Amino acid sequence: MRIGMILDSNFPPDPRVENEAIELIKHGHSVYLFCLTYGNEKSEEIINGIQVKRYNSNKLEYKLSALAYTVFFYRFFMQPKIVDFIQRNKIEALHIHDIRIAKSVFKANKKFNLPVVLDLHDNMPEVMKLYPHLQKFPGKYIISPKKWKQKEEEFINKADKVISVSPEFIESLENRIPSASSKFVLVPNTIRKSFFEDAVFDKSILDKYKDHFVVLYVGDTHLRRGLQTAISAITLLKDKIKNIKLVIVGKNTTDPILKKQVADLKIEEFVDFEGWQNVSLFSSYIKASTICISPLHRNKQHDVAYANKIFQYMSFSKPLLVSDAIAQKKIVEENNCGLVHLEKDEVDFAEKILTFFKDESLRMQLGKNGEKFVKEEFSWEQTSKKLIELYDNITV
Repeated sequence: MRIGMILDSNFPPDPRVENEAIELIKHGHSVYLFCLTYGNEKSEEIINGIQVKRYNSNKLEYKLSALAYTVFFYRFFMQPKIVDFIQRNKIEALHIHDIRIAKSVFKANKKFNLPVVLDLHDNMPEVMKLYPHLQKFPGKYIISPKKWKQKEEEFINKADKVISVSPEFIESLENRIPSASSKFVLVPNTIRKSFFEDAVFDKSILDKYKDHFVVLYVGDTHLRRGLQTAISAITLLKDKIKNIKLVIVGKNTTDPILKKQVADLKIEEFVDFEGWQNVSLFSSYIKASTICISPLHRNKQHDVAYANKIFQYMSFSKPLLVSDAIAQKKIVEENNCGLVHLEKDEVDFAEKILTFFKDESLRMQLGKNGEKFVKEEFSWEQTSKKLIELYDNITV
């Protein structure tokens, strides 16, 4: 089948899009990826078998994407590009990545009437409520998460199949839209075996942290990810664990707030901001760590989704410390691969770190449990089977 994936951003990187596309190609499908370019990238190229088709965009279109369900201009710009993409590549099925561009796709598809798979990476209406620009003028008054939620429901009803990333997210959607229950397919964000099987370790990173008790975080560092809790906890731990080091690998525009917190608490020697690093180095940082963390704040998005990082951590047999956001708490408790702290509670966070510090055998056992779970049950090679089944049975 000639599958047309629609992504309203540039590519690469997007691990989920790439993983899904590669898996479909491995099973005999042809995947064409519609994406955008804002620079001098090639208009067409093949990446890992994915036939990437880039369409020119600009800052105006990018800004209008936030207003996709406030005014019609974004659809006005995107719809003709999607029509061109479908026609040129003789697409037989459409796979929409998230809802921002969904209306443009459904409008374009009126001419072709192709089957449509809607892939919900996030609970986008809830995520939007956390964006800083929606907390103030003018975003607060012109962008409506409520309207996006209504549109999400509309697109779910229109789609032939709807992919989601966690059982908790699917359950929430089924409660909202029971008539669509038969459409939902679970395809979690998990890691390929190559992440841990083909890992090459950077000796300089391993040497840098070999004498430290490393508490590691990798990924997006937005404030909602909970790193302020971890930073505050360091003040409670630095005198009890002399060689503790909080290592933060990632970035976000809110980083100055985190760095100011560290400076104000005078704990610079106990916290390393490594910035964004190539994903190929993640395995080295994880290998060098003692404990790996995901201190997410609880909200309607975080409660129904788990970050890919926790599976990366597990694959190298590292014990986890996660907040009590429902989805990740459930994964950790069911597989006995870590400890859970109360969200935003630095005292509880610190107590759990001390529990790990005092009990190496606990760390080892929990780490082994997580590694076993990922390698035997929850790698991409296992969890992607539902995606293949979906396309093997979709009606063209």
